[in-house]
Amino acid sequence: MSNSAQEFDRVLASRRMCRDFAVQEIEPELLNKVLLAAFRGPSAGNTAAMELLVLSQPQVAQYWSLTLAEEKRESFPWPGLLKAPTLVIPLVRPSAYQERYQERDKAHTGLGDSLEAWQVPYWFVDGGAGLMGLLLAAEAAGLGALLFGQFQHERAVATAFEVPEDYRALGTVALGWPNLGGRKPSVSAARGRVDPESLIHHQSW
Repeated sequence: MSNSAQEFDRVLASRRMCRDFAVQEIEPELLNKVLLAAFRGPSAGNTAAMELLVLSQPQVAQYWSLTLAEEKRESFPWPGLLKAPTLVIPLVRPSAYQERYQERDKAHTGLGDSLEAWQVPYWFVDGGAGLMGLLLAAEAAGLGALLFGQFQHERAVATAFEVPEDYRALGTVALGWPNLGGRKPSVSAARGRVDPESLIHHQSW
């Protein structure tokens, strides 16, 4: 096995969500390298409709004021998460896929007729693939990363940071240098992991 293959296996196996960050900023060059990895994933029709909104202070503090009320912070189980110096919001524009599939080489598919024509919303599929690229790049760089949902705060966050109305947030990624103990598992981790071998079906189910 080549050294590059061994390194990939190491990064893939060691990737975990981080919930405790140091305050230290990420060097701009390193941050840019990690961000660019999000655009290495597949994209249906080469639509390339994912964009990243990158927040640093004071916008990070503004984000948390919108999504985590002061009265809830005392009982918040991951106070170190609030120290992450960078928040990345990956956004997709579903209508870009409809527009792309109205073009001559794709019009025959019928996917340009409406968003409802897409049985699988590939803007989320492609966005998820891009997100994995970002998370793996962060791990390879020694950074901590946590992907979490915006849920009921999506519209408030979009409004606060002037995101156009036709974009959807895939969540938020906290990025930074992990603090000692930053890999402390969540409660969900206690469920354990299913043996991945049992999830692979050859030839038929």
